[in-house]
Amino acid sequence: MKITMIGTGYVGLVTGACLAEVGNEVLCLDVDQQKIAVLVKGGIPIHEPGLEPMVRRNAAAGRLKFTTDIDAAVEHGALQFIAVGTPADEDGSADMQYVIAAARNIGRRMQDHKVIVDKSTVPVGTADRVRAAVDEELASRGVRIPFAVAANPEFLKEGAAVEDFMKPDRIVIGTDDARAIGALRAVYAPFMRNHQRLMVMDARSAELTKYAANAMLATRISFMNELANLADELDADIEMVRQGIGSDPRIGYHFLYPGVGYGGSCFPKDVRALQFAAGKTGRPLKLMAAVDAANEAQKLVLAEKSVARLGDDLSGRTLALWGLAFKPNTDDMREAPSRVLINALVARGARIAAYDP
Repeated sequence: MKITMIGTGYVGLVTGACLAEVGNEVLCLDVDQQKIAVLVKGGIPIHEPGLEPMVRRNAAAGRLKFTTDIDAAVEHGALQFIAVGTPADEDGSADMQYVIAAARNIGRRMQDHKVIVDKSTVPVGTADRVRAAVDEELASRGVRIPFAVAANPEFLKEGAAVEDFMKPDRIVIGTDDARAIGALRAVYAPFMRNHQRLMVMDARSAELTKYAANAMLATRISFMNELANLADELDADIEMVRQGIGSDPRIGYHFLYPGVGYGGSCFPKDVRALQFAAGKTGRPLKLMAAVDAANEAQKLVLAEKSVARLGDDLSGRTLALWGLAFKPNTDDMREAPSRVLINALVARGARIAAYDP
């Protein structure tokens, strides 16, 4: 199947490479000429285990190509995946300008039926906005061309994204369009040979599912960090507590590891975007506000412990920091707790010797 991937960031590149791996003809579009030049030469702009050889292998086979030509990209794919960034605005809301711009580019150029697939993490109601944007562009051209819009959120973990995509625990499709459902079933069939992983629902539910999943995981992280801080004060062993509660099958062990707080491109942004969306409905999510606040405080806990042990003035001291990225097996420094910790220690006069593999 011919597929266009709009955006060659983390989600777009992993998705495009994995879809090419199972035989699809994928054309990846990006407006960043420098990034496309790197990809054409066989390099990749991110670190993700297993991704670079997959990109090179499929590019060499002619199944994975890269371009900055919007016309060619829209013409190429019967399926148009939108995998562009949705960065947080100052108020916490998701900035949708790149998603809507991609939709308008499709509407201005499409000549035949397209299935437009939202792969980006987007607020509830985005599928409606994408549909409206395409409709407006078609109307301005004076043409009527059928198309469908589907939400298809990603559930990839940085550092294990290729494996997550190739062996998904679920594939969520949000649309009521039978043709779109059929096309996406066909695309994902190679990933469901042993088990049925596909879940079909309405677009709004699919969009909320992505935010809800990340919010739940962030909640578990903040809960465990708060509990670890309490265990320190009560002279309890948090590892024993973790095993004690994790052995309950209703709770489990996933995301029950205390640490310095979550970071990266997803959890902080998505927790705040969900808060913003809830606030607009008049039903604020108080729990999410607490999760976010607890996480921001957790990023300073190691600095506070350093001061408690070494004194408030750290001038003349060199402190080693092992690990900079927000999690292992990635080079992603976005909202990494290490950045907050370094700033807090340097402000007290410390010199930092940092290492990351």
